[in-house]
Amino acid sequence: MALPPLATAADLQAAGASGTDAALEMALRRASARVRRYTRQDITFVENETITLPGGERVLRLPQYPLVVDDSHPLAVVEVADFSGVEWTAIEDRDYARIGNELTRGYPWQAPNRLMGWPWNRALGIWGPKVRVTYSHGYEEVPDDIVDVVLDLATMNLANPENLRQVSIDDYQRTFASETIGSAKLTQQHKEDLRPYRRVAFSVVLS
Repeated sequence: MALPPLATAADLQAAGASGTDAALEMALRRASARVRRYTRQDITFVENETITLPGGERVLRLPQYPLVVDDSHPLAVVEVADFSGVEWTAIEDRDYARIGNELTRGYPWQAPNRLMGWPWNRALGIWGPKVRVTYSHGYEEVPDDIVDVVLDLATMNLANPENLRQVSIDDYQRTFASETIGSAKLTQQHKEDLRPYRRVAFSVVLS
């Protein structure tokens, strides 16, 4: 399912940009794609997505955040054995503790209990070989600092849609900023603004 742009055409027009509806939409899509690629985050709210993560460690980090867990958006966590196909449903506060986007098994030096991990012939305190998670994540309302970056990039795209380096008409000459050539790219300031939302890359398999 395609994710929506991280800002609206109305936002872009309010920021002073102009163009056809199609041009505004394309600029926002391109800008949103660059922000998502840099942050490695969907950012907008996604409901009940199912992914499979590698286990074998004490801490399981869910890739997209913030997590949304409530009565309407439960967190489902299932450990899966490598070859036998055996599955085991893990329960929060019984089998793991949740802080932020981290699901943590018990410590090996604690008294043995279900927090120690997979119950059959497994080292204590670690997740099963694979863990299938169904969870909801993202923002119902995109944070303002992310919207600002998207609008800035989209405006830069609209300023130079043909990716020209320089335009000359009679004695008038205009040189475009390098960031607008080949589609607008994130500046260092943009990256600083987005850094709090960026996550470290690791492998995820969609189920």
